[in-house]
Amino acid sequence: MTLKRWVLWLCIAALLAGEFFLFSANRQKDAALVQAREAQQEAALLRAQLDQLKNSSVATLSAENARLRAENQNLTQKFSRLQNENRQLHKVNQQMSQQLQTTSDAGQQQRQMPAEEQQAVTAPEPSTEQPAAVAAAQINTCINNLREIDAAKQQWALENDKTADAIPTALELLPYLPDGIFPMCPSGGIYMINAVGVPPTCSIPGHALPQ
Repeated sequence: MTLKRWVLWLCIAALLAGEFFLFSANRQKDAALVQAREAQQEAALLRAQLDQLKNSSVATLSAENARLRAENQNLTQKFSRLQNENRQLHKVNQQMSQQLQTTSDAGQQQRQMPAEEQQAVTAPEPSTEQPAAVAAAQINTCINNLREIDAAKQQWALENDKTADAIPTALELLPYLPDGIFPMCPSGGIYMINAVGVPPTCSIPGHALPQ
């Protein structure tokens, strides 16, 4: 009986030990499952944050690329506009140089003429090299040029919100002149643009807009 009792107790102890180890294993399994679920949730959260960061980076890069493209386009347009202004300014300089050269040549020729010939140039008769009809035609052409300059000046002031005392440059008036060319006096006179409220003038007497 004693041996059977010991065997029985040993079986009970083994059974209890098995139950304890099984309970402990289940606890560890449950803990592992909880950790696995937490790891999955954390991985999902990190994946969502990574996706959001990617989308944000793509949007930021797209916006930056769009801004850089816009700046590049603006710089290209500005460079093209500066090139056009440079060409127009070169034209104006050539025209001014031609006018100055014409005036200088005329003055030099007049200084080299004898007094009688200078008097003849100053007060030409209808039968001289420059008939009265030619002189009248040149005056009319010069007056029309002054009208074009004045009209361009008024349009420039209107579009750029300028006051009557503003003085435009010849370069600024080129877009408002026919063919974008600043006119020249047919007699070699030099034009003064003057302020918006003042009519343009020519350096040659008689070449003036009617009052």
